[in-house]
Amino acid sequence: MLPVPMLQRRFAALKDNKLFETFVIVVIVVSALVIGASTYDVAPGVLSVFNVLDVAVTLFFLAEITVRLLAEGSLKRFFSQPWNLFDFIIVVASLIPVEESQMALLGRLLRIFRVLRLVSIIPELRVLLNAFVQALPRMGYVSLLMFIIFYIYAAVGSILFQGVNETLWGNISVAMLTLFRVATFEDWTDVMYETMDVYPLSWAYYLSFIFVIAFIFLNMMIGIVLETLQKEHERLDLEEGSGEVAEVHWIREHTEAMEQRLERIERLLLAERRAGDSHRRDRNSGPE
Repeated sequence: MLPVPMLQRRFAALKDNKLFETFVIVVIVVSALVIGASTYDVAPGVLSVFNVLDVAVTLFFLAEITVRLLAEGSLKRFFSQPWNLFDFIIVVASLIPVEESQMALLGRLLRIFRVLRLVSIIPELRVLLNAFVQALPRMGYVSLLMFIIFYIYAAVGSILFQGVNETLWGNISVAMLTLFRVATFEDWTDVMYETMDVYPLSWAYYLSFIFVIAFIFLNMMIGIVLETLQKEHERLDLEEGSGEVAEVHWIREHTEAMEQRLERIERLLLAERRAGDSHRRDRNSGPE
């Protein structure tokens, strides 16, 4: 029987094996395709095949998460990583039976989320998701300011254009929906021309709204996401030791180490010079 450390090393080697990771990705894709295909009207025989594949995929995911758990060698270390916890929840949720029962619908819904495991396996997708999560707080403030602008314009539009079209400007809630249509450029010119028949200068209302919302705030959103994405890429390059960021970090570390060595050498030389001066003074001040 193999000792525990050797088994752990073997499981770790299997977990980090690129072929094994590729096979896991293929299984996840197959699982997603099976879920999508099962939404069509298929023959009972084909549906039975889909059920067998679903069970096989569930068992494979259970074995794969067990391998990763044994490779870590510690439950605390395994669950301290958010992506491991995410995968574990998805796998446990997949164990809910899908037979005709009260939990059948929940089991089918939870199996849809197995495709999200691609995010935890592919590093590039993890970077995108991490960047999105990191950008959410800053995007929230921009969204709040956008809502304020929406609210002001909707109130003005409801007051001015309610008599033109009750359906589009009847109250502030409907007016905000109309402005959302304008912001997404969904036949917004029809809305504008309708109000221009009554208020010829109302084009300024729409153009100013589009300029503020579509050109300024949406570009601010894009800028926040791009900035956060760049920071996530730099962090990933730093962890992997590749890219310009890792090179700059390596140069900075070695430069600091060289500065510390030079400071030590300078202190030693200064101490040696002081000792030499003290020795000469002692010799000169001695009896003749």
